Amino acid sequence: MSRTAKLSRKTSESSVELSLNLDGSGKSNISTSVPFYDHMLTAFSKHSLIDLDVKASGDTEIDVHHTVEDVAIVLGQALAQALGDKSGIARYGDATVPLDEALVRAVVDVSGRPFLVHSGEPQGFEYHLIGGHFTGSMVRHVFEAIAFNAGITMHVNVLGRQGRSPHCRGRVQGRCQGDAQGR
Repeated sequence: MSRTAKLSRKTSESSVELSLNLDGSGKSNISTSVPFYDHMLTAFSKHSLIDLDVKASGDTEIDVHHTVEDVAIVLGQALAQALGDKSGIARYGDATVPLDEALVRAVVDVSGRPFLVHSGEPQGFEYHLIGGHFTGSMVRHVFEAIAFNAGITMHVNVLGRQGRSPHCRGRVQGRCQGDAQGR
């Protein structure tokens, strides 16, 4: 049984071509014209061992919203298509992961009943620019588009944060490179 999908979506704001292989090795080729989103999709592919190719373009000179949203919609649809009747997989999955200053828990139910719970982001995160283009508010929007188009229930919770940076870009000698004070 092949657990792959190849889909596209074209709107007046964006164009998306996406293919994935659930039984891959984590190889990816991502180009959305939104650098932080490319980074996140590459990390998703690598850590899930899903092979993922995404080529997207859109009106990102105006706003990244449509391109990011349309990629997430197509990714959710592709996941649903590749999962097919879901035979041979566990219905539930969870992970608790340290992400620099944050501890995050994700729990998924491949139930066919889409829902998203997303909580714990620090106050003001929705306005924070990541990589100059991607706002914190897009994080929830991406999860929501994937969950609703894949037909899965997803709970993503930031359990705790240490430090002050809304998005620490890495540490050098124990200091966050993401803020001027190095905290």
